[in-house]
Amino acid sequence: MKRILFLILSAFVLFSCNNSETQNTTTSENDSLITGNIIVFHAGSLSVPFRALKKEFETQNPQVKILLEGAGSLTCARKITDLNKDCDIFASADYKIIDDMIIPEFASKNTTFASNEIVIAYSKGVKYSEEINVNNWYEILAKKDVIFARAEPDNDPCGYRTVLMWQLAEDYYNITGLEKEFLNKDKDFVRPKAIDLVALAQSKAVDYMFEYKSIATQHGFEYIVLSDSINLGNPTLVENYKKSSIEVKGKKPGVTVTFKGEPIVYGITHLTKSPNKKAAEKFMQFILSEEGKKIIKESGMTVL
Repeated sequence: MKRILFLILSAFVLFSCNNSETQNTTTSENDSLITGNIIVFHAGSLSVPFRALKKEFETQNPQVKILLEGAGSLTCARKITDLNKDCDIFASADYKIIDDMIIPEFASKNTTFASNEIVIAYSKGVKYSEEINVNNWYEILAKKDVIFARAEPDNDPCGYRTVLMWQLAEDYYNITGLEKEFLNKDKDFVRPKAIDLVALAQSKAVDYMFEYKSIATQHGFEYIVLSDSINLGNPTLVENYKKSSIEVKGKKPGVTVTFKGEPIVYGITHLTKSPNKKAAEKFMQFILSEEGKKIIKESGMTVL
């Protein structure tokens, strides 16, 4: 009788262990499986690398759909802060927008991941394209028969960085009034975000555009590389860049945010109220992985 009882108990313990192992295996498999949509708000200048990141991640995770929504970084931030739109990940062309507008109410961590610089881009054959260079660009762009495009400072970091660059150039080249002159020129060709300038330059509706180097590279434009003293691309020139500053629209009507010149650094954050937390975490890890960094670098950006 004792032997029979022992065999029954042994069988029960063995069954329980096997069942527990099966449950643990299933749980582990479910933990690694990610599904559903990942909503990503991103700077317009990240459109090319993020499309490539999306394609590769979806290939590796076929049950996931990444929904990309590009706009000026300030516009993206206001969709979160003012419109309460669902969003899993926000990637900004200026990490400070995340610090100033998103943290701590909407996210807890800000990760810097890439950098860029301001250039003057153009299509071959535009007016004075054979003459323009790093030493005379401000003279060429000031001409009445030349049209240039830029991004809107209240919507897009490329827009306010362009104005900051003008301020630095005014000091660097000792040209009083350069910023004011350029602010008042070609106002019909100010667009919401940097990527919107591409079509204007490709169609030659404008002769030149103040643009990110990565976008100029991605779309095959010629471009003038500006002095490090003004292009906001050299991390060792922080103190020099700080000489410039600009006020733009803040979180609420009537409120402004001041941005001082500093090296161009992109930031990314996973929002606290992310609708698809587990999948978004995986995509964040992928973006910041060596594979993700390689994709970003291939798009013409500098990886941090």
